[in-house]
Amino acid sequence: MIAAYRPCSVSEEAAAFARRVVADAQPQSPGRARNLLFAASRLAVFGQSLGLAAQPEVLLCECVIERFVLAGCSALSPATRRTLRTNLRALGRALQAHPQPRPAALPRERAKAPYSEVEIEGYLRLACAQSTEARRMRCCALVCLGAGAGIVGGELRHVRGVDVVQRSGGVVVEVAGDRARVVPVLARFQEPLLAAAVFAGERFIVGGSAAGRKNLTDSLCAALSADPSLGRLQAGRLRCTWLSECAQAIALHAFMRAAGVRCSQRLGDIAASLPVVAEAQMVALLGGSR
Repeated sequence: MIAAYRPCSVSEEAAAFARRVVADAQPQSPGRARNLLFAASRLAVFGQSLGLAAQPEVLLCECVIERFVLAGCSALSPATRRTLRTNLRALGRALQAHPQPRPAALPRERAKAPYSEVEIEGYLRLACAQSTEARRMRCCALVCLGAGAGIVGGELRHVRGVDVVQRSGGVVVEVAGDRARVVPVLARFQEPLLAAAVFAGERFIVGGSAAGRKNLTDSLCAALSADPSLGRLQAGRLRCTWLSECAQAIALHAFMRAAGVRCSQRLGDIAASLPVVAEAQMVALLGGSR
């Protein structure tokens, strides 16, 4: 099949270059050979337009491939351009006398397991059993903001008591910073969070005197990890608990299964084109109605 490759859409010199480099690469299937022949012949045509020699060491270098993809494929779809670049890079690696070692695959970070309702109740009981009122309120706020609103990390350190507000038929948290937003609080966390917010007032709800303080929640997590049957409290798992419950409330799994979507890479692009949801509707949708 490689030897018979003579498309009428490219010159004989370009087709000869494609036949030579693909034969040297020794593809393992006709389909793979066909894809490599197409990519190599188009690259050769681009090289001819620039006056480049039809030699593998000239055309299959990284800079020429990148210029071809950016300047020579402007009329093609983004998916086709990505495929061409992948195939040409593979050709270049296959023809190298001493190819560079491929990067080692690193494990992909997975979402942490959410806490069960029983575990969350256990942490709230531990919070209510703390020795001082201030510590009880801060520990409750930590659990409620994490599992009830998905707020952890640097954003959590900036939340003050006055940022927790009753409105739109529920309770919301006004989050400041780079991702400023309003987050509805899940219904079962609203009462303890409101109590902690009233106690904090203008102060930071999980304690401290400066927004830039570090590791402030470590002592609170340690205090809520006294029960060995629960394990150490992790802020990341609190957020995943909220994410899981919200996903269940909006039937995200049913939508992704019906759409045949396994990865959320394009969901952000879709969401950006949708109309903004009113706060009261968001509170009701995400389980924050009282």
